[in-house]
Amino acid sequence: MNSNQLPENEYSAFNATYIKAIENIELIEELEISLHDFIKFVQNIPLDKFDFRYAEGKWTIKDIIQHIIDAERIFSYRALRISRNDKTPLPGFEENDYVNNTDGNGRSIQELLTEFSAVRHSNLLLFKSFSKEQLTRIGIASEHEVSVRALGFLIIGHQKHHQKVFQERYL
Repeated sequence: MNSNQLPENEYSAFNATYIKAIENIELIEELEISLHDFIKFVQNIPLDKFDFRYAEGKWTIKDIIQHIIDAERIFSYRALRISRNDKTPLPGFEENDYVNNTDGNGRSIQELLTEFSAVRHSNLLLFKSFSKEQLTRIGIASEHEVSVRALGFLIIGHQKHHQKVFQERYL
């Protein structure tokens, strides 16, 4: 499945920013490529930047990595439920509450990257297991319709969005 083939009615306007940020990629291939790109990118960040906040109340790079991990878990959980034809509407989540209730800053970068890698490898296997029919199933998450395949592209786009934020505001 190519990201350029994803119909706009399979994701919300809020998520369009993340989906539109990725162009002409294959879902499974890019889930793997973006894993390695992210780890390499983070490993090249100077050590003194990981606890840096560019403004009062903003997240650190460690906070954002933890946020990426948490969001990917939530997006993949939604994909699993929808792929299994579960019609239960899935609630949204408040990202600030999640960050405020973790200790990303108390963890090492290596520990965060190991967790990120484990989550992504699990999701690679999950998305590889979906049939073509399952990938096109649509459910409700955060009060909007979303397809399983859109959630996969959202995982990638969300990660790439935050990498761009790192470059623009932290480095």
